Amino acid sequence: MPIDVEKVLSADLLTGSTSWGPDDIILYHLGIGAGVPPTDPGELEYCYEQNLKVLPTFGVVTVVDVVFGLMTIPGMQFNIANLLQSDHDLEIHRPIPTSATVTNTARVTDVFDRKLGASVVSETTSSNEDGPLFTNRFSAYIKGEGGFGGERGPRPGNLPPEREPDHVVESPTLPQQTLLYRLSGDKNPIHADPSVAAMGGFDRPIMHGLCWFGMACKAVVDRALGGDTTSVMRFQGRFGGVMYPGETLVTSMWQDDKRIIVRAVTKERGAPVLTNAAVETH
Repeated sequence: MPIDVEKVLSADLLTGSTSWGPDDIILYHLGIGAGVPPTDPGELEYCYEQNLKVLPTFGVVTVVDVVFGLMTIPGMQFNIANLLQSDHDLEIHRPIPTSATVTNTARVTDVFDRKLGASVVSETTSSNEDGPLFTNRFSAYIKGEGGFGGERGPRPGNLPPEREPDHVVESPTLPQQTLLYRLSGDKNPIHADPSVAAMGGFDRPIMHGLCWFGMACKAVVDRALGGDTTSVMRFQGRFGGVMYPGETLVTSMWQDDKRIIVRAVTKERGAPVLTNAAVETH
């Protein structure tokens, strides 16, 4: 059944609640490759309760249930194997605490026609008793749902300058990285089940785009921001390709005042996987 754009855009807001504690933070950090080497003081701040800090991209896993709920609203029926995330925009309103309960409020803001597929943009704001903590804007590309005559959508920005990057970080992944990362909530079987991956046109399960989104953010925080997770105000980017478990992410950074342009590729194939990306800082 094709997407009914009018129904999707007029659907009622979805709400839900999420709680987390230190163990959830640590599991997320391990899922994006933190803790190497395990005795490094900076890595222990991601993986040990004492002096635990929260990488801003932890905010992406707290809204997974609501985002998948958006995919079941009236007019939004499709085969989940045809869904790939195309862009993500995370805005941090206040530093994320190590323990919290939040209310997530979500809606679909746009449906764009990419001819061979549709791009569905949803927005979810997560708030606790003191107000909004962060907002996720999630763009999902759904193969085979385009061609309905809608607008194509805005062109991406955040292009790197024509010079060598200021920083480059290599981040290896484990062969079982997706099996670990999915425990933080995103259990789309395309990341674990070879038969589902094959239905999506892949010869084996692929990594979560939001996994290497977090890996790139960690690389920026560690290398360009001195490990200060609270200095990130916003991180946005486009998923420009596919990464497989066991590959190495190479994150390049260009400093531009309070903005850091980011681009990431796989070391083994040189394939771009995160493009048009930028971290905005305080």
